[in-house]
Amino acid sequence: MIKFPKFFVLILSIGFLFASGSALSKSDANNGPSAAEIFGNPNYPAMSYGGYRGISRDDQPSVDELAEDMKILSAMGVKVLRTYNTSQYLMAERLLEAIDGLKKEDADFEMYVMLGAWVEAKGSWGDNVDHTQGNVKNNTAEINRAVELANQYPDIVKAIAVGNEAMVQWATSYFVFPKTILKWVNHLQALKKKKRLSRDVWITSSDNYESWGGKGKQYHTKDLEKLVKAVDFVSAHTYPFHDSYYNQDYWGVLPHEENLSRPEMMAGTMMRAVEYAQSQYQGVVDYLDSIGVKKPIHIGETGWASMDNISYGAGGSKAADEYKGALFYKFMREWTDAAGISLFYFEGFDEQWKHASNPGGSENHFGFVRLNNEAKYALWELFDEGRFDGLTRGGKPLVKSYGGDEAALLNDVLNPPFKSTMPVRKITTVNEALKTGKPVKVGTYVIAHRKMKPTASNDMTYPSAPIKLSPWEGTVGIEMSPKGVVSILTREGAQWGWGAGFEIQAKKGENLSKYKSGHLNLTIRGDSKVSFQIGYQSGRWADNNQVNNFVNFGPNTSRKLGSRWIDYRIPMSQLHNGGNLSDVGSVLSILSTTRDADKKIYIKNIYYTQD
Repeated sequence: MIKFPKFFVLILSIGFLFASGSALSKSDANNGPSAAEIFGNPNYPAMSYGGYRGISRDDQPSVDELAEDMKILSAMGVKVLRTYNTSQYLMAERLLEAIDGLKKEDADFEMYVMLGAWVEAKGSWGDNVDHTQGNVKNNTAEINRAVELANQYPDIVKAIAVGNEAMVQWATSYFVFPKTILKWVNHLQALKKKKRLSRDVWITSSDNYESWGGKGKQYHTKDLEKLVKAVDFVSAHTYPFHDSYYNQDYWGVLPHEENLSRPEMMAGTMMRAVEYAQSQYQGVVDYLDSIGVKKPIHIGETGWASMDNISYGAGGSKAADEYKGALFYKFMREWTDAAGISLFYFEGFDEQWKHASNPGGSENHFGFVRLNNEAKYALWELFDEGRFDGLTRGGKPLVKSYGGDEAALLNDVLNPPFKSTMPVRKITTVNEALKTGKPVKVGTYVIAHRKMKPTASNDMTYPSAPIKLSPWEGTVGIEMSPKGVVSILTREGAQWGWGAGFEIQAKKGENLSKYKSGHLNLTIRGDSKVSFQIGYQSGRWADNNQVNNFVNFGPNTSRKLGSRWIDYRIPMSQLHNGGNLSDVGSVLSILSTTRDADKKIYIKNIYYTQD
């Protein structure tokens, strides 16, 4: 077996903080170690866990099946689990019953739980979501059940997380603003003061690092400040895996590494993935420092998928495989253990309900153990140590993936792309002299064009901030070649269809008010049968002021596609739909209300003119 290159752990100068012993005392001896003794302690490795084996969560695991999983996770050294629901499904209560039974069988068996309570907006999963309010019936049931279970199993439940990625605003189907999470956190803290919930149960919310103030200032609100002060610790998520496609700043083999061996190239890339996760963690630390709050910050979720047939596989970022996953896990554990950070790694076992219509999708392959009982590469050394001897899942023993043939595994490993030849998903050619929100006064605004080159002596400019090529809800693949051609590949799509946008990465949108009487210019070709709209979006969806300013393309319109490039000069007067041109959040957007998959569209020479 290949020995991983030695990883010199990078510990950032971030002042890792721990709660003082005077504020959080040890728990009753009968209940075992307290949350204060568990969180941040490398002797208590943590894991995210969902024990669903079927294609739907309605197929709920039994207590015996969950007990099988607990024995496997315990053999891996795991001692703390994180769950996601309490009342909607039976898994959490059955899991606690399974752990309780194992503790009664073996007094030395240890497994503790951070119990997740699902929180969502009013009208979630429908067409009229109200993100300013919570789903009172659902959220109340989830919180109440979490309290009941925590009181029933005080020796197992050590924390309650109010919501899972419930505040991050790209969760458009259900997200809530911090005030909803704060309401329930305050409720649970009040129960602790009234002795209706153990004071040793730590309260948090488990959410994306952005939601904890680690990125855009749109999240820096008074309610978030109150929430940070109300929780016992922050549970932040970081996913370099996903950003290997969506934000490739850290991803790929650097030019000076191109002549290294494959293991060395991959090790260097995966080390940068961990450094990227550290930078996101650092963003949360910086935010807490900026508001004068001292709280422990742990990682509630991160992981690396072993397979993907869309964005992260051979046709995408080439990130998904068992080898890279093993490196990421090793490096993340080394960093967090040394830094005193709990890491709830996602996840113990593959689950197939997450993307039931696409078995090869990455969401189904984040586990350490496949559904066919194959232990992935990260577990091979433990397998050789005999850790899993006599253990079963579904009554069958575990086996090594690839039959333990490392050469066969490496044959399937995708080499990370070379930075020198990678397509881009962020346009970083900007005019630093411009300020976002100020009117763009020159005659031509160039987004992407091979021949148009703004200079100090001509009447052209680049955007005032970087532009992210954003696939909406993962419904398309979108990237730009080094030659400036944007390719869009449609996927199965969401119920509403598919779409993508060229999004300004700034708090304010671009001010194109001087272009009101001008034109949007682009050159396009693609599938002649696909129908869609194209134009710009003013405002921000999350601010509830977004307006689509589009025209129609497709076979039943005057603007058609074909195998040859066609130039279009679209009058802004035809695009304008009442949007605010002084706040263009997406300088080019494409939207379809159909669910056509595997359609290809190519766009180049994109620019605006005032005439």
